Amino acid sequence: QVQLVESGGGLVQPGGSLRLSCTASGIDFRIYNMAWYRQAPGKEREFVATITSIGVTNYADSVKGRFTISRDDAKNMAYLQMNSLKPEDTAVYFCRGIGARNDYWGQGTQVTVSS
Repeated sequence: QVQLVESGGGLVQPGGSLRLSCTASGIDFRIYNMAWYRQAPGKEREFVATITSIGVTNYADSVKGRFTISRDDAKNMAYLQMNSLKPEDTAVYFCRGIGARNDYWGQGTQVTVSS
């Protein structure tokens, strides 16, 4: 059974930092591209960042320079380090595993940026 489980969300003040984690099971993690998406209330789900199986990264313009995506294949985990958080970063953050034939999503973790 494939599972992607996000953790690390919470409430943080503007300018603060959080690190999200995504733990994968049931897949050959090494060959999957991993990505983070987010969905704010009343808005469409949007792309945040991706890292390929060989470590190439790409970011949405809105988070470039503030967020960093990484992965640890030995632990079957992907991460999203979020710095200089803004209220507009408030959303549910989802982990996505993208394979050649399969595509999996986690349940999401809430991030709230507020003073």
